[in-house]
Amino acid sequence: MLLKQLVKGLRYRLVQGSLNTEVRDIFYDSRKVCPGGLFVCIVGTQRDSHDFAADVAARGAAVLVVQHELEAGFLQAHPDLTVLAFDNTRYAMARLSAAYFGHPAEEMTMVGVTGTKGKTTTTHMIRQVLTAAGHKTGMIGTNGVYYPGHHYDLNNTTPESYELQKILRQLADAGCDACVMEVSSQGIMMDRVAGIHYRVGVFTNLYPDHIGPGEHSSFEEYRAWKGRLFQRCDVGVVNADDPNTDALLEGHTCRLITYGIQHPADYRAAADYRLLRTKEMLGVEFALTEPDGHTLDVQVAMPGLFSIYNALATIGVGKALDLGDGPIHEGLRTTVVKGRVELVPISHSFTILIDYAHNEAAAESLLETLRAYAPTRLVVVFGCGGNRSKLRRYGMGEVCSRMADFLILTEDNNRFEKVEDILADIRQGIAKGRPDVPFVEIPDRLDALHYAIDHARQGDLIAVIGKGHEAYRDREGVKIPFVERALIEEYAAEPGVENRQPQQNRPRGFFHAPAAVFVRGKSRRFRRPGG
Repeated sequence: MLLKQLVKGLRYRLVQGSLNTEVRDIFYDSRKVCPGGLFVCIVGTQRDSHDFAADVAARGAAVLVVQHELEAGFLQAHPDLTVLAFDNTRYAMARLSAAYFGHPAEEMTMVGVTGTKGKTTTTHMIRQVLTAAGHKTGMIGTNGVYYPGHHYDLNNTTPESYELQKILRQLADAGCDACVMEVSSQGIMMDRVAGIHYRVGVFTNLYPDHIGPGEHSSFEEYRAWKGRLFQRCDVGVVNADDPNTDALLEGHTCRLITYGIQHPADYRAAADYRLLRTKEMLGVEFALTEPDGHTLDVQVAMPGLFSIYNALATIGVGKALDLGDGPIHEGLRTTVVKGRVELVPISHSFTILIDYAHNEAAAESLLETLRAYAPTRLVVVFGCGGNRSKLRRYGMGEVCSRMADFLILTEDNNRFEKVEDILADIRQGIAKGRPDVPFVEIPDRLDALHYAIDHARQGDLIAVIGKGHEAYRDREGVKIPFVERALIEEYAAEPGVENRQPQQNRPRGFFHAPAAVFVRGKSRRFRRPGG
C-alpha cells in the first residue's frame, strides 16, 4: 500500500522523502521491523522510541513517523528514508493502522463498553444477545478475543491500536457483522481506539482505580477519559444510579438511553428481585419497566445486584439496536462468563463457582452477593499473588474471614515468593477480621480444589476466587497449565461424587503427594484414600 493512501485525511508534515513510498507493514516495536516497513516512534513513560531510529533504518524501514526532531545528521545519513511528522504519533498510528487494514470497524456494528466494574460481564451479555438475534459477533476484552470458532488471549483489555485494527480485520474477514469490545480509560487516553466510531457506547459505573504513576493523575482525569467514549458514539447507554454519570457525560454528543434501579430511567428494574439457585443456575429474576410503562420479568443466569445492572445495560443496547425482546431475554438467560461468577454444575448437593475476585473490594462484593443465597456454609478457596502488594493479602484475609463460614487458603500465582510466606500474610488479615473463623491451609491449589469438593456439605456454596479465567499457575516464574473449571469437572467425574455422603472422602485413583493442612495454625497431615 502506498503511503499517500494511508495518510489520506490526516494532518502531517512531510519532512523528507515521497508519499509514493510503498508500505509493507506498520511497526511500533523496533525489534520487529522488516524491510519496507513503516515505524512509528512513540514517546512513552519509560522510553522514547525515537532513540531507535538508526536501528530501524538499518533494518530496512521505508518510512519513519516522528513526533519530534531526530538527532542531528540523521536525515542526511538516511536520504532514502521517508519521514513524516505528526503532533501525536500514538494517534497517527491508530489512524494509519485503520487505513492499512481497510477500516474494518466501518464494516461492523461497533459497541464499546466502559466503566470500572462490569465491563467484561456486560460485553459477554451483549455478545450473547446479538448472537441470539442472528448476528455473527466478535468480542474483545479482558477475557481475550472471541469470534465464532475462535478464542485467544490478550495482554491488554484494549490492545494497542495496530493490534486492535488487526483483530478487527480478522473479525470482519470471518464474517462478523458486529463487534463488542471493552474500552478502557487507558485505551482512550493512549489513542488505541482513535478513529473508531461506535454505534453504541455503554457506561457501567465508576470507582477510584488506575490512579497513579503511568496511569491517571487523579480520579477526575480518570473520569474525563472514560467520558470521551460518549463523544465517539451514536447512542450512549448509561447508568442513571451512578453519582458520576452527569460529570462523565459532560460534552457528550450522543443520544442517551438510561438504566437504573434507584433513580428514574428509561429501563428500570424493581428494587425487589428473586434469587434463582439450581444445579445449572445461580441467578436472579427481576421486573423491568420500559419507557412506555410496560412491565415484564427478566431472568439472568448470573447472581447479584451487579448482574441486574449489567443486564439493564445490555437491554439498553438491545433496544438501541432494535433487536427485539426475544433475543434480548434469551441472551440474558444463557450468558456464561468465563471466570466471572462461573457456575460449575457438578452436584445437586452443593454449588461451586469460579470468580476472578483477587482484591479486597471485589471479594467483598462477590461474597456479599453470595451470602444472599443463604447457603448452609459459604466456603471460600483463595490465595494471593506473589511479588505483589502485601496490603492485598491483608485485605483479602480480613474480608474473607468476616464474610465466609470456612476458608481454604492456598496458592495463587506465587511467582518468586514462597507460598508459606503469602499464606502467613493472609493469616494476619484474618486476625484483623474474624480470628475465630475456621480455616485450613493447603499449599497446592489442585489439592485445595479436591479438598473443597470432598468436604462439601449439603447446601454449601463454594467460591473459588482469584484466578477466574486464567489458564495457568505461576510458580517461580514458570507458568504451567491450570484451568480450574476443567480440573473441577475432571475430579467430579470420578465415580461416586453424587452418591457420597457429606464430610466423607471418596476414593480417588491418583494423588500427587501428601498435602500439608494447617487447621487454625496447628499442622497435621492428610492423605486421601487411594493416595
